[in-house]
Amino acid sequence: MPTRRDLLGGASAAGAVTLLSSPPSVSAAPASAGAADAGSAGAELRARDAMRAANSGMRTHYAALKSALMSRLSPVIVVQNDAKGGRFTLIHDRRQQESVHPVPEVFELAKAISHVPQGVFSIIAPYLSDRVPGLPHADRIDPHDLGMVAFEGPRSRGWIGPLRDYAATLTETRQQLGAAGLPQELEDSCGELLDQALHFIGDSVGSGTLDPASFTDFTGRAYPSIRTNMTHAAQAQISGVEGLMRRWRGRIGEEAWKDLYTVVLSIWTTSELNQASVIIRRCMNRAKVATHLIDLPTAEVPDDPVLVALDNLARIVQDNVAAELVFPTDPVTADAFKGRQDLVSGEILHQLGRAGSACAAAVASACPVRKEKARG
Repeated sequence: MPTRRDLLGGASAAGAVTLLSSPPSVSAAPASAGAADAGSAGAELRARDAMRAANSGMRTHYAALKSALMSRLSPVIVVQNDAKGGRFTLIHDRRQQESVHPVPEVFELAKAISHVPQGVFSIIAPYLSDRVPGLPHADRIDPHDLGMVAFEGPRSRGWIGPLRDYAATLTETRQQLGAAGLPQELEDSCGELLDQALHFIGDSVGSGTLDPASFTDFTGRAYPSIRTNMTHAAQAQISGVEGLMRRWRGRIGEEAWKDLYTVVLSIWTTSELNQASVIIRRCMNRAKVATHLIDLPTAEVPDDPVLVALDNLARIVQDNVAAELVFPTDPVTADAFKGRQDLVSGEILHQLGRAGSACAAAVASACPVRKEKARG
């Protein structure tokens, strides 16, 4: 296949022949070379567009297969994590069977009060000093992160009004807590946590200053209450999810249940060891849970979680089959195609590894002192 360099070389030769066999012409050779060059560039552009067209055709057919497959996926459970313990949707026999919040309300209430320290932090954080405070484990705070979060600085008192307003909300919550019908242990822990928060707010507003040490004193005292609330939230989550799984398993039958796919949508901060995934995996077919339980982090809570889940699941399912047929001679690449690994990443790592080794060898040979230190 002639390359662009070959075509340019041929054009130059043709121009030379014309110059020797005909009367002198100043413009003949440049014009011939320019036309050939333009033709070569045009051919190259057309060739590259044709290559892109091949990929566009693949994407069109891939999307068509995915669209057709989405309506055939079954059985599937889609979990959208939320403040109530998650909305669970069952899809079976090509239709949505049921969509429910199965977790008892205690889960939401216990977590609601556990979030109070985070609420206080969110108000005061911009007004903290951008210097890492001398606290235990201060080395775990990234100074750059702190500098970006504490963007107002301690000279401003813009935090006082919002903190007072939040205190009014917490006071109202504290006054009505006894009527919420909570288990006594949970009611006590929620009350203690609210009391600790109101005490910190009162002291801070009264002095007009924010002290990171006093804040961590407050959160340290509140932590046992948070742990108690977490215990009650976990119990509610387990009982609600496992109860729903038993009911749905009975509805669709054992034969369908063994092939169940579950897609759990969550934000990045809860995508690893997600609470719903931890419970559901115990209820699925153990032989398939590694491939059929899919944690899907999303940048934001999607407007239509079921559509997002099925769209991604269809891609996963068709790639599972394609991997073995497209890469029959390379199981490692096939596994990468079926998983979350980009196929080119393996080769990039390989090349970076070789480059890194070559670079290290060059540095060692050029710097004898470093080599001796390495031997020592």
